[in-house]
Amino acid sequence: MDNGVSAGSTASTSTLGHIALGLTLLAFGIGQTGIISGVTVANSVSLATFLGGLALFVLGILEFRGGNGFNGTAFAGIGAFWFTWANGADGKVSAHAAGLFLVLFAMLALTLTAAAPGGLFGQGVYGLFTLSLLLLAIGTFADTGGLVKAAGWAAALSGLLAWYGATAALASWPMALGKGSRGAVAAS
Repeated sequence: MDNGVSAGSTASTSTLGHIALGLTLLAFGIGQTGIISGVTVANSVSLATFLGGLALFVLGILEFRGGNGFNGTAFAGIGAFWFTWANGADGKVSAHAAGLFLVLFAMLALTLTAAAPGGLFGQGVYGLFTLSLLLLAIGTFADTGGLVKAAGWAAALSGLLAWYGATAALASWPMALGKGSRGAVAAS
């Protein structure tokens, strides 16, 4: 691609990335909680593959190209997580391998939490994601349904925060937390 051709503005790819992250986390979280009858985490596999995996990874590459290293790392890394998780679903791996996978990606999420721009709001999105991965890992290792449901609630809340931040930025709401700082959840 010619360097003079824009790969998309940081705001548009950041906003779309946070919407994709938010919707994927919501679908995954709601499936884990079992709050809606007949909706399970298995129902989020397609969404996790294409929106959470492929779309986030591509948006991460566009963020890197636009000079936003944090969102590039976050979107590409989390995109790789969702794509890999979706392809390992349906018992294709052992419970211990799945637990280890979750711990490893919780480490990425913890890094994102520590480095998140946008103050407590941005750290809240990635912090809740970290918590959900850790709870899910422990629940997977121990085969504890209660921890898995708690992980679902943390993921759903993280998804709601990511979705709200992107919506606030897109709608130019006065409460768009972190607005104006590159890489913030509600990037301008």
